[in-house]
Amino acid sequence: MSELFGWVTDHQQLLVWAGIVSLIVFILSLLTLPWLVAQIPEDYFLPKKRQPTQWKQLHPVIRLFALIGKNVIGCGLILAGLVMLLLPGQGILTLVMGLLLVDYPGKFRLERRLVKTPAILNSLNWLRRKAKKPPLVI
Repeated sequence: MSELFGWVTDHQQLLVWAGIVSLIVFILSLLTLPWLVAQIPEDYFLPKKRQPTQWKQLHPVIRLFALIGKNVIGCGLILAGLVMLLLPGQGILTLVMGLLLVDYPGKFRLERRLVKTPAILNSLNWLRRKAKKPPLVI
């Protein structure tokens, strides 16, 4: 037991910073997650095969920057979700939103499988109700 207290006193600065980062990530997730969930079209998960996006119509340079930005934000949400599994926050929902944003092979199948989980679907639809958006159709 005394070893634990020794470690805590030796790493007090690290623990303070971990608490500050946890608080910031928690607040950011509370502010951004409902907005991101509200942006998902209600029929997004309905088709068996992914529909082409409107991004394809943009200028290639704008599309490249948008894709890079979307993937960076998605990776940040995945990392934040992993952190929030251990610290306070909406870890699972943040992970799901990160996975929805990042591009990778088999993404659409994984998204559909995750959203079919009743706990995740209920949480997403609860956030959508708060934003006055119709529920997601599976």
